[in-house]
Amino acid sequence: MPSFRTGLVTSVVSERPGFQRVEVDGEPAYVLVDLTGPVAEGDRVVVNTTAVELGLGTGGSHVVHWNLERAGWRRPGAGNLLKLRYTSVQADVGAWTEQDQGPVAGRDDVPVLPDLSGLVVVVATLHSLLAPVTAAVGAQTKGAKGAKGAKVAWVMDDTAALPCALSDLATALRAAGLVHLTVSCGQAFGGDREAVSVPDGLVAAAAAGADLAVVAPGPGLAGTASSVGFGAVAAAGHADAAAALGASTALAVRASRHDPRARHRGVSHHTATVLALAARTHVVPVPEGPVGRELAQLLGDVAPHEVVPVPTPDLRAVVGGEPLAVRSMGRPLAGDDLALGAAAAAGAWAGTLASA
Repeated sequence: MPSFRTGLVTSVVSERPGFQRVEVDGEPAYVLVDLTGPVAEGDRVVVNTTAVELGLGTGGSHVVHWNLERAGWRRPGAGNLLKLRYTSVQADVGAWTEQDQGPVAGRDDVPVLPDLSGLVVVVATLHSLLAPVTAAVGAQTKGAKGAKGAKVAWVMDDTAALPCALSDLATALRAAGLVHLTVSCGQAFGGDREAVSVPDGLVAAAAAGADLAVVAPGPGLAGTASSVGFGAVAAAGHADAAAALGASTALAVRASRHDPRARHRGVSHHTATVLALAARTHVVPVPEGPVGRELAQLLGDVAPHEVVPVPTPDLRAVVGGEPLAVRSMGRPLAGDDLALGAAAAAGAWAGTLASA
């Protein structure tokens, strides 16, 4: 159950659209501005302290629930789509089809299933994998797609963090020109486009001109030791739906050489579960060379899926430096050749198709 207390905003540390990092009584906290409005130093606020009390990592900050200096807060919505439904912070975000005038907006004669045959889709089970996947896409497509490379959309599902604005990584990737569009799906909110579901989010990405979509959760994925007890098990359904709509699909392998948990060393049991649950055939890219051969051996027989060796750019320098210094489960991603190689192979595979 949640825990709350009141406190004083002692510092506003940083701000970006929809998000503030602050300190409340000297302790880290953040504000989801679109839900509660901004705060200022000296404001008295109510904070949710649950994550700190549980000792969580990604979500281990207080969350400002209400600013006691404000008698009310109203930001007019963009349409008729409520997210965070039936909670005290439910918000009208507006579906992308309520604003977009593309091929499916406002029409009564749309096909039962949209055609996404021109879209390339990579499905990943960790937020941190966005960095090497999109960096590899950028390395693969610049020149072939012009100076900026392929147009990449992050299609954010609702299996981890719900606020898109919470992602420092997405902010860095946008600044680096590696992610060009964000689509928040289901109960996730705050993307450039708001979608009702992941398939709807893929259609939104395609309608906005994306060449490639990476379906991945936000930060803070929940997981247990159970084979199916993790949020990203939904990746199997995301990949199958994308394939059913005609997209070219690949599943990014989650792997690690250094994870202290046996179930995540080598190829993670998360990847094994998703591959087992996915009913359609998907590409499983691995890098060419020794790391790829090791991953292929660890993967074993993944029928009906196809393990495909891919020429992969060396991303150690890219991902290890700013603004893409990224950590996965508390460890630097650039120091793990299995993790980096598998994710970069997925991006290189997708970039090659998007450049064709």
